[in-house]
Amino acid sequence: MSAKESIKEKIRSRVKPPDHYQVLIYNDDFTPMDFVVEVLMNIFEKEESAAVAMMMSIHKGSCAVAGVYPRDIAQTKAAEAVQWARSEGYPLKVEAVRQP
Repeated sequence: MSAKESIKEKIRSRVKPPDHYQVLIYNDDFTPMDFVVEVLMNIFEKEESAAVAMMMSIHKGSCAVAGVYPRDIAQTKAAEAVQWARSEGYPLKVEAVRQP
């Protein structure tokens, strides 16, 4: 292995994959279930049956993971969901948190 290849190999080994973030959707008493299903289908690209099952999980618990993405994508999806909810007058809480 030449010196140039050795340096390239060291540089490659220092690059680590990006951290992933979970997008959490929280239960509340005011956001309609149908709206949560629409958010899951349109923003998080869930099939209708999966979106309904996840909505019920959110409804029965405190929150659920809508998806796991790199930080920028997770933050964008969370912000898009919150903005849509606010435009409809709902207090839906959605946040991106670093995956443990």
